[in-house]
Amino acid sequence: MAGQIPQQRGQSLLEAAVRYAEERHWDVFPGAWLETADGRQRCSCGDASCPAPGAHPTRPDWAAQATGSASGARRMWQDRPTASVLLPTGRTFDALSVPETAGFLALARMERMELALGPVTLTPDGRMHFFVLPGASAKVPALVRGLGWSLSSLDLAILGEGSYVAAPPTRFGSRGAAQWACRPTPANRWLPDAEELISPLAYACGRDR
Repeated sequence: MAGQIPQQRGQSLLEAAVRYAEERHWDVFPGAWLETADGRQRCSCGDASCPAPGAHPTRPDWAAQATGSASGARRMWQDRPTASVLLPTGRTFDALSVPETAGFLALARMERMELALGPVTLTPDGRMHFFVLPGASAKVPALVRGLGWSLSSLDLAILGEGSYVAAPPTRFGSRGAAQWACRPTPANRWLPDAEELISPLAYACGRDR
């Protein structure tokens, strides 16, 4: 049951990857991992200034590596149990990425509007990702213009084909772990269209500038 996904405390990265593939039918792929050296955590990529330590792809063909098979996910994470859990966008979902402050403002507004939300992640680098149906990249710029904004004037990014989201419980180095602001449940298995969420998101991003 998809309702089991929120049980995250103590959940291993392997367990999480298998759950996402098995219960939500999301493609997953293993990314970088964290290594401890001299008492400090660092990214497996070896870059001391890595912007997303332990939470990014490790190879250029990562998109082809992704699997929607629970058994395939189990095999990959058994080989590298500390690898981050990354979800490619542009397949079963796209994501609308906004600053955390704008995201919480938008969530409150969406609740008042009684909008049906999909899952929403909150990352330690201060971003929220709202999961929507695929195809957002083609729609959102015109939708934002229709609301009187330009996409370039708002800190609102569209994650579609060729992008990814780091899924809980993936850690971003010492900054902490990705979390669910709105957890995957049976009630939000059917994702909203970007058009349904863009007004409160654009409004919140405009206020947050």
